[in-house]
Amino acid sequence: MTNLCGVRHTGQGGVGRDMQSISVSRRVDASPERVREAMADLEAFMLGADFTDVTVEDGEIHLENQVGLATVTLDLRVVEKPGTELAYEQADGFFETMTTEYVVEAVDGGTEITATTDFALDLALVGQILDATVIKRQRRHELESQFDWLEAEVE
Repeated sequence: MTNLCGVRHTGQGGVGRDMQSISVSRRVDASPERVREAMADLEAFMLGADFTDVTVEDGEIHLENQVGLATVTLDLRVVEKPGTELAYEQADGFFETMTTEYVVEAVDGGTEITATTDFALDLALVGQILDATVIKRQRRHELESQFDWLEAEVE
């Protein structure tokens, strides 16, 4: 179900009973080529999600962010995934698994971009501070902020 902000929460899914998923879509008044061009500046695109610190080097992304009381550090690896404009997976961090995929599609007069993050928490590392509800809320905020940045860049 999609809310008025274009956020579609898909609930549980993926592989494994503890997988969680959050999906956000946004339609922008720009060509798919212009959207892809803006996304190609990966460091700027990731900073658009309001992360505290982003470093991109050789297909690796290092992120730091404040989530509640915790500072979250993630090392991500860009991966090739057919049908996506950008996909990455956790190389090191507090998730058991985490992947994010961005799909760019031409729509009448513009482009729709959809980002989907699937994750499972490593409860031994996360404990009581960060639960799936907090992670979903934070990730929704990050993706909405990233799409705000993207929309401002391409329109």
